[in-house]
Order: sequence, then structure tokens, then C-alpha cells
Amino acid sequence: MNTNNLTRRQFLATASVGTFAAVTSAKIPAFGNISKKAGELAILGGRPVRTKPFSCTWPIWDKSDEELLLSVMRSRSWSRDKVVEKAEKIFAELMGAKYCLATSCGTYALVTSLHALGIGAGDEVLTTPYTFVATIDAILLVNALPVFVDTDPETVMMNPDKIEEKITEHTAAILPVHIEGSVCDMDRINAVAKKHNLKVVEDACQAHLAEWRGKKVGTLGDLGCFSFQTTKDIPAGEGGAILGSDKQIMDICFSYHNFGRPHGSVTGDGYPILGTKCRMTEYQAAILIPQMARAEKQNVRMAENAEYLTSRLKEIPGIVPRKNYEGTTKTAFYTYSFRYKKEHFDGLPREKFLNALRAEGVHFAAGSGPDNCHNLAVKGGFIEKTLNSKTFQKIYSKERLDKYREQNDCPDNDQLCKEVVCCDGKKIFLYTDKKDMDDIADAILKVYENKSKLL
Repeated sequence: MNTNNLTRRQFLATASVGTFAAVTSAKIPAFGNISKKAGELAILGGRPVRTKPFSCTWPIWDKSDEELLLSVMRSRSWSRDKVVEKAEKIFAELMGAKYCLATSCGTYALVTSLHALGIGAGDEVLTTPYTFVATIDAILLVNALPVFVDTDPETVMMNPDKIEEKITEHTAAILPVHIEGSVCDMDRINAVAKKHNLKVVEDACQAHLAEWRGKKVGTLGDLGCFSFQTTKDIPAGEGGAILGSDKQIMDICFSYHNFGRPHGSVTGDGYPILGTKCRMTEYQAAILIPQMARAEKQNVRMAENAEYLTSRLKEIPGIVPRKNYEGTTKTAFYTYSFRYKKEHFDGLPREKFLNALRAEGVHFAAGSGPDNCHNLAVKGGFIEKTLNSKTFQKIYSKERLDKYREQNDCPDNDQLCKEVVCCDGKKIFLYTDKKDMDDIADAILKVYENKSKLL
């Protein structure tokens, strides 16, 4: 085969299966030399690029994981006890934190952290519109107002250039979200917080093991919060954790999560402070401990596959993989996303692109979670209902709420949510290989090459 006749895109497709040497030796046919039927889009009757599902089922466990769980069941000590304490110690060491408190879920890790830092009625908390609903819930549940800082479309994180313009005399904290497993620009966020004397609570619920300049997320602010829900990189069904370095603040967290009972520096008879109950159970911790043991190895495998896939996708016009800030030294893989720029696909709507991609055996989706969170929450959704609730009407004046409503337009985030495409990072990257990554890139390339047929 004469390799001089290969176009750049044909070369990309063939190189994705192996090496250029393999193509030139005719062991693997070039994309342009596959039969006409195979070259047609599957949605139009052609042969799909991929016919088998990605191999990873989640969560992962093996027989040895059952031992600790059965031990807890047989002990009949199911509420918080020594197994939870062991899990806290392991997670603190894994993340490089001084203290760890396990909670019933990531949402209540956030609620507890905000409460412990004194955030409450009348306060404003700066956060991102591109997040899961729990971030916003936590702020409203302490009777504070979530103020949205627009998104940096290249990283999908809170845009550090737009933080200070949202600060008012009511701003008490910044709640950056390390969404999708990547990392916010913590240098600039912490600098703004220090300048304006604001607290920083990291929402790292999707970012276990991710790092900023060699330090794990969740250890970079005043407090850091995690989730161990089933879909997370370290799962326990449900569960959460708070990391911190200030013992007095962590004592307040512990007391608050345990009915307000005395703990450490929180002293007094009975129930000295207001509290709730959001303790982790022993059986949650028993599931969590072996999951932590395999997490780092899984992260390395996913990172290798993600890096390779990104190297392929960035060569395809109109496909823009998410970028990391320069200070990011490790990411997690809750999901993997890129922006779909339809102008490079002759205006093909994102949903038609996705339908064609799914027909090729690559099941990506629109980034509907963050999109629904901001647009549905702010534009007539539960935020508006909360503002009109009896509690918030008593706390905030009409003038204050009217002014607040004017703060939450996020045009960059609105555009991002029209473009973002994502997949389950673990399902795509874990226990797969480069051939699987090539299938994804080849399928997208195939749709790109045949885009005009879909209009």
C-alpha cells in the first residue's frame, strides 16, 4: 500500500488502531480502504465502529471485600464505631490531611462544613453554576444565598477572573467545585479569599486523589468535602468526609454531626451546641476501606487512557477536550468531557451528533447534570421557590432578594452547557486499553467525515 496516498484524516484513523508501521505493512487497513458499507455511518445503515460495550462495571469489588463487611454485621455494632475511625484515618493518610471526619453523605459534609465555619442566614457563598445540585442545596440548607461565579469554558471550573466582581459586603465564603475530577485554580481562589477575609470550602465530591501542585484537593482550603456515593471514584454506596487541619473547627464538625454532643474543644453538659445526625455507619466504612486500597492503581490506569484519548480527540476539528490549569498535577475521572463545536460540523445539532455517535457504539451524552442544576435551579426552579419560602422571606428583605436575583446570569456557563459532551470516566477508562480509546476517536472522526449526510 502506498502511504503517500493517505490523507491526514485517513492516517489518524489508521494510526488509532496501531502504529504507522502497522498500516504501512498492510496488517491493518486504512480507514479510506475499508469497504463502502463499513465507511457509511451506522445510523444510516453502515457497520458501527464498535459493537461491544465497554468492559468496566461499577462499583468494583471482589470476594476479599466481604470479610470486613461480614465482620461488622456479625459484631452487631452497626452505628459509628472503630471501623469508621479506621476509615477516617486511612482516608486522611491517603489525602495528606491532618484530620478527617466521616459523614453520611457528601451533601452533609458540605452542610456541616459551612455550619462549622459560621456560614448562615444573611451570608452569601460564591460558587460555580456548573455543578451538581447538592452544592447549591448545602448553601441553602444553612439559610445562605448561593451566588454564581461564571464558568471558565476551557476548564469547566469557576472562572477565577470573575470572582471579585461578585463579592459584596454579605460574602462570607467561596465554595469552589472540582467538578468532573479536575481541579480549580486554587492559587487564585485562595488569594482572593485571603484578600477579602473569606472562608474556602472545597467541594471535592467528584475529585478523589486529584492534586494541585502536588497537594490533594480537599486540603487546600479551610475544609474539604468528599462523597463516597456509588458512582464516585471511591464508592461506598453512600457516605462522605470532611478534611481539615484546624482541630477546633473539626471538633465543631464532629459535634454538629453527632447531635451537638461534646467533643474535644466543644464542651458542656448534654448537648452544648445545635446539631444534627449525619454519622457514617460501620458497614459503610467496611465497604469503603477496601475501595480506598485500590483507588490509586485505578487512577493511574484511567489517567493513561484519558491522556491517550485526549491526544486523539484534539486532532479532530470541533472537538475540544477539557483543559487543566497549569497547577494541576493529577486529575480524577468521575467523568470525561469535551466541547462539541457544531460550527465545525456544518451546524449539525449536538443531539444529532450524539445519536450518530451512539449508533457507532460510543454512548456519550450531553452534560445534562450541571445544565439542569443551574438552569432549572435558577430559572424558575427550587432556588426561586426557596427564596419565596416563609423562612427566606423572614430572613431577607424584598430589596435584598430582588438584587440577588439580578446577580445570577452566567452567559459563559449557558454556552458551555449547550456544547459539553461527557461520558462515565470509569466505564470508559478503567480496565480498557488503547484500542478502546481508538474506537471512540475513530467513531467521532467517522461522524465528522460524514457530517453533511446528517443534515
